[in-house]
Amino acid sequence: MVIQSSLILFGVFAVLMAIGIPIAISIAAASLTTTLLLLPFDVSVFTSAQKMVTSLDSFSLIAVPFFVLSGIIMNNGGIAIKLVNLARLLGGRIPGSLSHTNIMGNMLFGSISGSAIAASTAIGGVMVPLQEKEGYGKTFSAAVNIASAPTGMLIPPSSAFIIYSLISGGTSIAALFMGGYVVGILWGLATMAVAFIIAKKRHYPVAPRVTAKEAGKIIVEAIPSILLIVIVIGGILTGIFTAIEASAVCVIYSLFLALIYYKSITLKDMPNILIQAMQMTGVIMFLIAASSGMSFVMAFTGLPDAISNAVLGVSDNKFVILLIITVILLFIGTFMDIAPAILIFTPIFLPIAQNLGIDPVHFGLFFVFNLCIGTITPPVGTGLFVGASVGGVKVEQVIKPLIPFYIAIIAILLLITFVPQVSLFLPNMFGL
Repeated sequence: MVIQSSLILFGVFAVLMAIGIPIAISIAAASLTTTLLLLPFDVSVFTSAQKMVTSLDSFSLIAVPFFVLSGIIMNNGGIAIKLVNLARLLGGRIPGSLSHTNIMGNMLFGSISGSAIAASTAIGGVMVPLQEKEGYGKTFSAAVNIASAPTGMLIPPSSAFIIYSLISGGTSIAALFMGGYVVGILWGLATMAVAFIIAKKRHYPVAPRVTAKEAGKIIVEAIPSILLIVIVIGGILTGIFTAIEASAVCVIYSLFLALIYYKSITLKDMPNILIQAMQMTGVIMFLIAASSGMSFVMAFTGLPDAISNAVLGVSDNKFVILLIITVILLFIGTFMDIAPAILIFTPIFLPIAQNLGIDPVHFGLFFVFNLCIGTITPPVGTGLFVGASVGGVKVEQVIKPLIPFYIAIIAILLLITFVPQVSLFLPNMFGL
């Protein structure tokens, strides 16, 4: 039954995806089709609907629409250029300084907006033309922007970690957020190291010196935006509010910056911003509901246990199993977006990890890191296509310049996968 059900479940899902059906509908339809073959019609429909509805009855999910709304307010709030200026100041006179500005800008803006696509568009839209103007290679500039964009999905606040926490049965969001800082910054440093080597080899120019007065002005203008991260994480660590409540704080502070401090949006803009937030939240919630139906089908048929036994049957060595999971996740990430991948595959691989004694926080960090790589790899990586479009190059032109970045990022992935202390030292330091 396990093999037949699995073939039907993933076969229908693959066919629907191939013909262009939206992923959430594909997941729901594949789950219902498989359930109909196992249970009576009325039981199948009722059970599927029940699982989809009850999956959304979670207090933790309140954070999702708030973080989404906060990110959209920030995206429309015109703070990108202020963060670019700060990143440019931090890049100093390092070889390839504009590339480092792009990378740090993506890290800063991505963490505030919570979106790799928003960071790639907002920061890359400013920095890629500047790099070209200063003599940086066009494909290299696009590659830098693409390779560093996913850091914002790892550096908190991150909706990916909230979804993982929910699906994994309540893994500490605060611990995931603190670990996310470590792995996100390591990703950024890896891309900066590659950019530095290439820029030095090609003798790319450095940014001109900035006067103390200009530096002070840049820092003062950027501090209010950076304070969002400090307020959220500081509030969580000091116990002033929970990670869920932090999402509402993000919205209030974002509104303060955009409406009052920077005055970059007006009350007339709010209806459109709220509509965008509702649309994006609706997509995420539908994905969660549909994926819960698929999780039920897999659990009912015993698929997770079968996969677990098959993987554990290969070897009883923890490092071999982790390598197998890593390879599978890298493959999954090449054709599936991060949210549905977390929802579908966490129930399959987390029990295997727990059987091996792997910390759920550590597993979540390298799990999400893995899938983030998929956002910038062909054939479906949305970050790759958006970044290429922003850079004004074809996807096939930017693949070769991306290879050194891929190697550096995967090296960091292997480091945090096989040396858990690297990603867990910050959560452990704060007793999370």
